[in-house]
Amino acid sequence: MTNSYSSALDAEQVHVSFGRIEWALQALIVLSLAAFALETLPDLSPVQLLALQGFEVFATVVFTVEYVARVWLTRPWRRYVFSFYGLIDILAIVPFYLSLGVGSESLRSLRLLRLFRIFKLARYNVAMLRFYRALVIAREELVLFGVMALILLYLAGVGVYQFEHVAQPEAFRSVFDGLWWALCTLTTVGYGDVYPVTAGGKLFTFAILVVGLGVIAVPVGLVASALTLAREEIERGAHGAGSNVPTACGIKESR
Repeated sequence: MTNSYSSALDAEQVHVSFGRIEWALQALIVLSLAAFALETLPDLSPVQLLALQGFEVFATVVFTVEYVARVWLTRPWRRYVFSFYGLIDILAIVPFYLSLGVGSESLRSLRLLRLFRIFKLARYNVAMLRFYRALVIAREELVLFGVMALILLYLAGVGVYQFEHVAQPEAFRSVFDGLWWALCTLTTVGYGDVYPVTAGGKLFTFAILVVGLGVIAVPVGLVASALTLAREEIERGAHGAGSNVPTACGIKESR
């Protein structure tokens, strides 16, 4: 009885410790993203720049230790290294080490890769985890929809080119100009830099606008349905043995 109580107490202490590490890592991720934004301020003093650089070194060291620990504890290690979270974790630290041996111009592009750290929050947030699982569930439907959207985009670009090329040879010089118009129209952005002036082109635009509304609605419906399935899956996994749902600081990675 005493041993059972002691084991339960130890498990609870481990859970509390993992929870604290989880919150600390989340805070460090947010602070590192804030530091990235602060580095772009034009009037920073040398002391402020040095402080931001020092914090970047500290954050990178912590993320490196986290990555090495996960590789060391995961069996087999390839399961983590080549998983979604494993790739995000390595992309979050590699830019720092690569920047040590490159020039200032290349350093700017490498610093931009630090934005991958924002995806690390998905591991520690239940809502983001659910969204990730929804994308996995609906991946085939989303890929199919993406292919159909590209086909529709191409047909719309060719169509408006045929209608408007003669009337507006400068605005619609080629199908590629038509593709730009189609992209703005299908996404309902409508920048207004190119637009049809012929009757046929205007009628064609109306049809494309109607289709564009459906283009936005379809993936929203797919993801919404998948989110419901993901919630049920995560809740079943949380109450079942051998769950694939990863804990905040656990090594299990969801597939």
